[in-house]
Amino acid sequence: MSPEDFDFVSQLIKKRSGLVLTPEKGYLLESRLLPLARKQGLKSLEELIAILRSRPEEKLLHEVTDAMTTNESFFFRDTRPFDLFRDEVLPKLIESRQAKKRIRIWCAAASTGQEPYSLAMILNEQAAKLAGWQWEIVGTDISTEALTRAQSGMFTQFEVQRGLPIQLLVKYFKKMGDKWEFDPALRAKVKFKEFNLLGEIGALGNYDVIFCRNVLIYFDKETKGAVLAKMAKMLPDDGLLFLGGAETVLGITEQFKPIAGQRGIYAVVK
Repeated sequence: MSPEDFDFVSQLIKKRSGLVLTPEKGYLLESRLLPLARKQGLKSLEELIAILRSRPEEKLLHEVTDAMTTNESFFFRDTRPFDLFRDEVLPKLIESRQAKKRIRIWCAAASTGQEPYSLAMILNEQAAKLAGWQWEIVGTDISTEALTRAQSGMFTQFEVQRGLPIQLLVKYFKKMGDKWEFDPALRAKVKFKEFNLLGEIGALGNYDVIFCRNVLIYFDKETKGAVLAKMAKMLPDDGLLFLGGAETVLGITEQFKPIAGQRGIYAVVK
């Protein structure tokens, strides 16, 4: 791929998704777009780029973006954030939300659903403490392919072996051929929506907790700041934001502050 073609496609991807592709990530662009080119009946990546340079249909632009923004996910990723949610955050939410008895959680960039389903299992395990409560988890992603998989609740043997404790596998999953199906009743409590973080976030409503883990790392500083500013408006005074271990708000925004002793969790600054 020529430098000119790389610059063109990387700018196209950034404009549509916020994803920043540096030259050393050229291999990623080729590995993900070449299969799409072949799917379109094209002989090379260069032919696909030529179409993108002309007047491509929105469907093709969507498929290109989809291919570049599909990231891997696994259950209870990094473990610690989920432990903190269960042991520190959830008890405080139960105490502070006694009047409304309602908790809303947003999982941004939910990919194939492992993160929101992990949270659903945690909440269900606390059913005794949440008796009479309503809780809602909304998972969003820019990839329609990933969301279709998430909504199906079907996972491969490899996927359920990544981070999922055996007792939860036995309790919440059923073997269906060569795949595992997540409990339909619990799955129904998780809503999935197609959504671009560069879009108007306000339409999603307000939340008590936002999980936006391992997403901002792909954005430039300006885009990170813009996304965080919009998220701050969606949270109440005691709302919390979970970021990935390699992500931070420091030097990016003053609308969130780290919580001492709880790495990866940030409080709103009102």
